[in-house]
This record gives sequence, structure tokens and C-alpha cells, in this order.
Amino acid sequence: MSKLKERFIKYVQYDTESVPGVEQIPSTAKQFNLAKDLAEELKEIGMTDVSIDDNCYVMATLPANVEEKVPTIGFVAHVDTSPDLTGKDVKPQVWENYDGKDIVLNKEQNIVLSVEDSPLLKNYVGQTIITTDGTTLLGADDKAGVAEIVTAMDYLIQHPEIKHGDIKVCFTPDEEVGRGADLFDVEKFGADWAYTLDGGPLGEFEYENFNAAYAELTFIGHNVHPGTAKDTMINSMMTAARFINALPANEVPEHTEKYEGFFHLLQMEGGVEKTTLKYIIRDHDRQLFEDRKTLMKEIVKEMNASFAEPMIELVIKDQYYNMKEKVVPNMQIVELALQAYDELGVPKDVKAIRGGTDGARLSYMGLPCPNIFAGGHNMHSRYEFVPLETMEKSVEVICRIVALNYERFK
Repeated sequence: MSKLKERFIKYVQYDTESVPGVEQIPSTAKQFNLAKDLAEELKEIGMTDVSIDDNCYVMATLPANVEEKVPTIGFVAHVDTSPDLTGKDVKPQVWENYDGKDIVLNKEQNIVLSVEDSPLLKNYVGQTIITTDGTTLLGADDKAGVAEIVTAMDYLIQHPEIKHGDIKVCFTPDEEVGRGADLFDVEKFGADWAYTLDGGPLGEFEYENFNAAYAELTFIGHNVHPGTAKDTMINSMMTAARFINALPANEVPEHTEKYEGFFHLLQMEGGVEKTTLKYIIRDHDRQLFEDRKTLMKEIVKEMNASFAEPMIELVIKDQYYNMKEKVVPNMQIVELALQAYDELGVPKDVKAIRGGTDGARLSYMGLPCPNIFAGGHNMHSRYEFVPLETMEKSVEVICRIVALNYERFK
């Protein structure tokens, strides 16, 4: 496991920040720096069929060490880090035998990782905590997952007594900007199912996520001098406000949790003559998701009817769907993982993701793909941290899933 810490500390020092709104994949060429080195490392530890394509997808195979035919399983993580905070010049700090108190990340700038703001720190007293100096994110999302997968493959190669079928791994770009699965070659990958290593604290396991759509509304107005505006002016901002108020007031992120869906106003911009609203629509239940989109359309239709001509345009685009629909018919995927948790004494925290992962999209591309904990906390922020012991457990879970897959299907 000493290699696990070394790998992680090495990986987080690569600047692999992705950028939204860029057409090409990867969105930043610097993601190749880590991807190319990972490809070389996979070759060095003994993986086969190692490849890196023009879009920064790294794939490799650990061949079966048994004659029996068992399902081929895969493990996936992403190399990019979030654009929410810089990933350049990351300076990892290792806090061994953590004492349960506030951690001063940066004395000069008075940046403190406090127990009050991050109460889960108390769960890791006596363990090894890895942070930054508080001026950057850490990148445990998802370089913890990358390090865990590489370490697990290394361990399996060094311990051939652990019997297993073919195992596939893939490291993807641009997950943080929602494009990690865009050019994922499922046929080339060749797995029957896979797991993303992209979750949070110890024990998390997720095979449900939001159904997701993006909506953009354009409101057209008619501007005249306000002194002579009676019965003539149409203020597009006021029309937009009417639309906002027509949606359920409490069905927004700040008033929902667990399985409750929402309408989230991301951006509003405009003046009297033109206003645009940008929304995301989320719900775990597919029918409720469809109902949310229908409600938006009905409100627009009703409002447009109040004008002499349509003054509102609505465009809705689906983004991804709940992976549960694709995983439930293949529940052995979940059963294997949770059996591994049980046998390793990992507490099970099975819950729905109030968001999405590469695994959600991959599931609808023919690769059912639940999500396993990788250990990170306070993702995308200067207060991000990861307990080394959780990362070690994640490595153990990967190895145990591989072994159980053989034991069950041989």
C-alpha cells in the first residue's frame, strides 16, 4: 500500500484541469501529460493491450489467470480535475496520525481546514490525511480513483493466487465538464460491466442517479419610452419573472434532498427587449422527470397564448438518465460489490447520487456501471482531503470484487 500513497501524491501534481464549453476532447491538452504516463506505468506493471487514443482515453487489460470463462469486468476513473478551483502547482501535505483538531493548511494565508466546517474529519482520528496547502484543490476527484485502480491491478499481478477473469481498466478525460463518456469506445473496452471509482467517503456505493435535462428559455419583449408605455410595452424581464414564479417554489436545490427532484435556475440575463433563462431539470423518477419537462412546456404554451404572437421560446435537451434502469436487470453487479464490502468490514452507504457520473452515461451505452467510493471529501475546493486508509480499503474492494466474480461465475 506504500505505492498507493506515492502514486496519488505523484498524480495530483499533474495539472489536468478541464475546461467547459470547448468542442474538442480533451478540452485541455495538458490532460495528456498524466494519461501518457499512466499508459507507460500500466505497461511497466504488466498490463497488456495498453492504448491511449487521440482523445486521451487510456485503456488496458489484465488477462485472466484461469481457464474458466467468467464475465469480463472493468474499472473506470477520470484524469481531469474540476475547473471550480485551480489544479496547478498542487502541493500535497500528508498529516499522519491525525489528532482530530483543525488542520492549518496555510499559516501565511490563514487557511484552515476546520472540524466545525468538516465534521467528518472526526471519523479519521489516528489515520493519515492528505490535503493541499489550501491554495488549490487536491484532485482526489478523481486521482484517488486512478491511484486505487492502478494499485489494485499491480497487486493482482503480484499475487497470481487471486484467481480472476479478464479485467479492463479505462482512464477518461473531461468528466468534470460532463463529457467523459462522449467518445468512450464501449466495444473496444470489452467489459460486461464496470465500476467507476469516483465516490466519496468510505462505504459509499451508488447505482442510482438523477435523470437530467437542460432547458433554455428566450423571452422577447417590446420596448417603448416608459412615459408612453401603457398597453404597449412588453418587458421581457417581467415575462421571465412570471415564468419563474409559475414553477413550484420549493422544488429547487436549496429546498430538496434525497430523492426529491428540482428545477434549478442556473443563469438569467437580459433587458426589456430580450431575456434568457438557463435551467437544469433533475429527478430520479423517470416519469416525474418527464412531468417536469411537460410542466415547463405547458407554462410556456399558456403564457404565449396571452400574447398576440408567441414571445417565448423553450428548448429542452436531455443530458443523461438514471443508471438504475440499466443496473437493476443485472443486479449481480451490485451484489458482488456489496458482498465485497461485507467481507472486508466496509460499512455500506448505498444511496442515490444527486447528480451524475460517467457511469450513468456508460450504462446507457451498453456498459452498466455503478460507482464505488474513492475517499475524497470537500470535492472541488481548497479544503479537499482524503484519508489514506479509505483509499486502501477501496483497493481491497476492487481486488475482492475481482475474486468474487470468479468464485461466483466459474
